[in-house]
Amino acid sequence: METVLQFILGVLVIFVGLVVSIGLHEVGHLVPAKLFGVKVTQYMIGFGPTLWSKRRGETEYGLKAIPLGGYISMIGMFPPAKTGGAVRTASTGFFNTLVQDAREVSAETIGDEDDRAFYRLPVWKRIIIMASGPAMNFVIAIVVFAIVLCGFGVAKTSIGSISQCVLPATSERQTCEPGDNPGPGVTAGFEEGDIITAIDGKTVSNWDESTAIIQKSPNKTLSVEVQRDGQTKTLTVVPLLAERYEQDASGNKVLDESGQPVTQEVGFVGIGPKQELVPQGPDAVLPFVGENIAGVVHIIVNLPQRMVDVANAAFGPGQRDPNGPISVVGVGRAAGEIASMDEFTVQSKVATLLGLIGSLNIALGVINLVPLMPLDGGHIAGALWEGIRRFFAKLFKRRDPGPVDTAKLMPLTFAVVIVLGAMSVLLTYADIVKPINLFG
Repeated sequence: METVLQFILGVLVIFVGLVVSIGLHEVGHLVPAKLFGVKVTQYMIGFGPTLWSKRRGETEYGLKAIPLGGYISMIGMFPPAKTGGAVRTASTGFFNTLVQDAREVSAETIGDEDDRAFYRLPVWKRIIIMASGPAMNFVIAIVVFAIVLCGFGVAKTSIGSISQCVLPATSERQTCEPGDNPGPGVTAGFEEGDIITAIDGKTVSNWDESTAIIQKSPNKTLSVEVQRDGQTKTLTVVPLLAERYEQDASGNKVLDESGQPVTQEVGFVGIGPKQELVPQGPDAVLPFVGENIAGVVHIIVNLPQRMVDVANAAFGPGQRDPNGPISVVGVGRAAGEIASMDEFTVQSKVATLLGLIGSLNIALGVINLVPLMPLDGGHIAGALWEGIRRFFAKLFKRRDPGPVDTAKLMPLTFAVVIVLGAMSVLLTYADIVKPINLFG
């Protein structure tokens, strides 16, 4: 029962984090819109039936039944063909109900307040309004990752134990006696807390890489670089040929047909790992955020092939790519698994859940900047195109071409919504029947 409650708690943490992130994304649109004098009739978190709302001034604030997106309704998002124009909804979400839901809650007309319509604003103000939503997500990600990196730290694997002598894996003794061969790790001068960074000039990024090199190098002199108390030290070690148990990819002993552990002779130094969180400096935050942004961009650029891989895994025997796209359901499931794992300390669980919230905000920010309607990037692209047309018209002393009629892009908008909706359905299905295995 305790594990189930922990799983539910992890899901709730991500759910609340997602709702707050969506709400702040829309605040990013709302604040500059009001500062620039645009009439905002609605600020809503979610889609579907309204659960609660309250009107303050000219704006209705509320919560809807499906908290997987949000929007603000600004009058005059599209330039009208005649006096007065339709309301357009700026949205966070990318599910197939986006446009239709937005239209239903955007029934007002500009009326006699044409001077407060969105399309009347200068191009730069429109860009600020539409870009401020994704910018808010990036700010949230920076704050969250700053807490994770500086407050909790990055998981680092260091040396946690050093064998004083070398005993065969099948030895009945567990303690050293006079006459036993001293452990190579002791002779080399390793200390608990050392972090191995390179072996023979080759950078190693994890414990498995260093173990593989050591096991393949019996009786060979290795130069090992370690981080110790913030300084780099170089040690020399000669792995001994020793009998060790063979392990599979999960770290479990390999058994033979009779059920007995299989042994092998490999290079042995006699050092064991331990994992701990090492706090980072503030200068590590922005590069970390940049790496996350680049990762999301890479997924988007290769999205067609990624979705093919997801479909093959969901409907076939293949496994999901742990670095591939994932739905909100998959993120919630991962959060639940993290919260319920006994192997994780409370500190590690909190840091990992916060990291998921930071990654969600990176994804929201980057996806919304894709230059396709109805995403924020589509409106930014329309405003930029309008600015370019007007610049050249002025440069060549031609008639002002006026606002770009983005309403003509509605067929493309509906096509984008349908495609994004289909991808969301596929990802959700895959995350249910073939979830990503994050922990091996």
